[in-house]
Amino acid sequence: PIKAVFRKDGELSFIEKGNGKVISVINIEVADDEPERERGLMYRESMAENEGMLFMMMVEETQSFWMKNTIIPLDILYVNAEREIVSIHKNTTPQSLDQIISAKPASFVVEVNAGYTDKYGIETGDRILF
Repeated sequence: PIKAVFRKDGELSFIEKGNGKVISVINIEVADDEPERERGLMYRESMAENEGMLFMMMVEETQSFWMKNTIIPLDILYVNAEREIVSIHKNTTPQSLDQIISAKPASFVVEVNAGYTDKYGIETGDRILF
Protein backbone atom coordinates (compact mmCIF):
# COMPACT_ATOMS: atom_id res chain seq x y z
CA PRO A 1 0.00 0.00 0.00
CA ILE A 2 1.01 3.58 -0.64
CA LYS A 3 2.10 5.48 2.46
CA ALA A 4 -0.28 8.37 3.02
CA VAL A 5 1.00 11.83 3.82
CA PHE A 6 -0.93 14.23 6.05
CA ARG A 7 -3.03 16.75 4.11
CA LYS A 8 -4.10 19.82 6.08
CA ASP A 9 -7.73 20.58 5.23
CA GLY A 10 -8.38 22.89 8.18
CA GLU A 11 -8.19 23.33 11.92
CA LEU A 12 -10.29 21.91 14.73
CA SER A 13 -10.60 23.35 18.23
CA PHE A 14 -11.57 21.40 21.33
CA ILE A 15 -13.83 23.60 23.47
CA GLU A 16 -14.33 23.08 27.22
CA LYS A 17 -17.90 22.42 28.32
CA GLY A 18 -19.40 25.12 30.49
CA ASN A 19 -16.99 27.99 29.97
CA GLY A 20 -16.36 27.72 26.21
CA LYS A 21 -12.59 28.03 26.64
CA VAL A 22 -10.37 26.60 23.89
CA ILE A 23 -8.58 23.54 25.25
CA SER A 24 -6.36 22.88 22.22
CA VAL A 25 -6.26 23.22 18.44
CA ILE A 26 -5.16 20.64 15.86
CA ASN A 27 -4.69 20.59 12.11
CA ILE A 28 -7.16 18.21 10.52
CA GLU A 29 -7.38 16.07 7.45
CA VAL A 30 -11.05 15.62 6.52
CA ALA A 31 -12.49 12.27 5.43
CA ASP A 32 -15.80 13.22 3.85
CA ASP A 33 -16.43 10.54 1.25
CA GLU A 34 -16.66 6.76 1.48
CA PRO A 35 -13.15 5.89 0.18
CA GLU A 36 -11.53 8.42 2.56
CA ARG A 37 -13.61 7.21 5.52
CA GLU A 38 -12.72 3.58 4.76
CA ARG A 39 -8.98 4.34 4.48
CA GLY A 40 -8.82 6.73 7.44
CA LEU A 41 -5.38 6.66 9.04
CA MET A 42 -4.45 3.21 7.74
CA TYR A 43 -0.77 2.65 6.90
CA ARG A 44 0.39 5.92 8.52
CA GLU A 45 3.65 5.37 10.38
CA SER A 46 3.30 8.49 12.51
CA MET A 47 1.28 11.64 13.02
CA ALA A 48 2.36 14.92 14.62
CA GLU A 49 0.85 15.71 18.03
CA ASN A 50 -1.10 18.65 16.58
CA GLU A 51 -2.62 16.59 13.74
CA GLY A 52 -5.73 14.47 13.48
CA MET A 53 -8.44 13.24 11.17
CA LEU A 54 -12.07 14.39 11.11
CA PHE A 55 -14.58 11.93 9.68
CA MET A 56 -17.79 13.47 8.38
CA MET A 57 -20.38 10.72 8.65
CA MET A 58 -23.46 10.67 6.41
CA VAL A 59 -26.02 10.26 9.21
CA GLU A 60 -26.09 10.62 12.97
CA GLU A 61 -26.21 7.08 14.31
CA THR A 62 -24.18 4.70 16.44
CA GLN A 63 -20.77 4.60 14.75
CA SER A 64 -18.30 1.73 14.76
CA PHE A 65 -14.61 1.88 13.82
CA TRP A 66 -11.74 -0.61 13.90
CA MET A 67 -7.95 -0.39 13.73
CA LYS A 68 -7.33 -2.72 10.78
CA ASN A 69 -4.07 -1.69 9.04
CA THR A 70 -3.70 1.23 11.46
CA ILE A 71 -0.14 1.25 12.79
CA ILE A 72 -0.32 4.03 15.39
CA PRO A 73 -2.44 3.87 18.58
CA LEU A 74 -5.21 6.45 18.61
CA ASP A 75 -7.77 8.17 20.79
CA ILE A 76 -11.11 8.05 18.96
CA LEU A 77 -13.71 10.69 19.82
CA TYR A 78 -17.34 10.31 18.74
CA VAL A 79 -19.20 13.62 18.32
CA ASN A 80 -22.93 14.29 17.83
CA ALA A 81 -24.59 16.71 15.39
CA GLU A 82 -24.42 19.49 18.02
CA ARG A 83 -20.62 18.94 17.99
CA GLU A 84 -20.59 17.61 21.54
CA ILE A 85 -18.20 14.75 22.33
CA VAL A 86 -20.42 11.81 23.32
CA SER A 87 -17.74 9.15 23.86
CA ILE A 88 -13.97 8.75 23.85
CA HIS A 89 -12.07 5.51 23.30
CA LYS A 90 -8.50 5.98 24.51
CA ASN A 91 -5.31 4.27 23.39
CA THR A 92 -6.85 1.94 20.81
CA THR A 93 -4.86 -1.14 19.83
CA PRO A 94 -3.05 -0.94 16.47
CA GLN A 95 -4.11 -3.54 13.88
CA SER A 96 -7.06 -4.72 16.01
CA LEU A 97 -10.21 -5.93 14.29
CA ASP A 98 -12.31 -5.30 17.42
CA GLN A 99 -15.22 -2.93 16.88
CA ILE A 100 -14.89 0.42 18.69
CA ILE A 101 -18.46 1.59 19.09
CA SER A 102 -19.81 5.02 20.03
CA ALA A 103 -21.77 5.16 23.29
CA LYS A 104 -24.37 7.42 21.64
CA PRO A 105 -25.27 8.42 18.07
CA ALA A 106 -22.54 10.46 16.36
CA SER A 107 -22.23 12.55 13.19
CA PHE A 108 -18.48 13.13 13.42
CA VAL A 109 -15.48 11.11 14.51
CA VAL A 110 -12.11 12.62 15.43
CA GLU A 111 -8.93 10.56 15.60
CA VAL A 112 -5.83 11.89 17.37
CA ASN A 113 -2.68 10.26 18.71
CA ALA A 114 -3.19 8.04 21.75
CA GLY A 115 -2.77 10.02 24.95
CA TYR A 116 -3.85 13.34 23.43
CA THR A 117 -7.17 13.50 25.28
CA ASP A 118 -5.51 12.75 28.63
CA LYS A 119 -2.68 15.24 28.02
CA TYR A 120 -5.12 18.09 27.30
CA GLY A 121 -7.94 16.99 29.61
CA ILE A 122 -10.52 16.52 26.83
CA GLU A 123 -13.69 14.86 28.15
CA THR A 124 -17.16 13.83 27.08
CA GLY A 125 -19.39 16.89 27.04
CA ASP A 126 -16.62 19.07 25.59
CA ARG A 127 -17.24 20.30 22.04
CA ILE A 128 -15.42 20.63 18.76
CA LEU A 129 -15.34 23.63 16.43
CA PHE A 130 -14.03 23.47 12.86
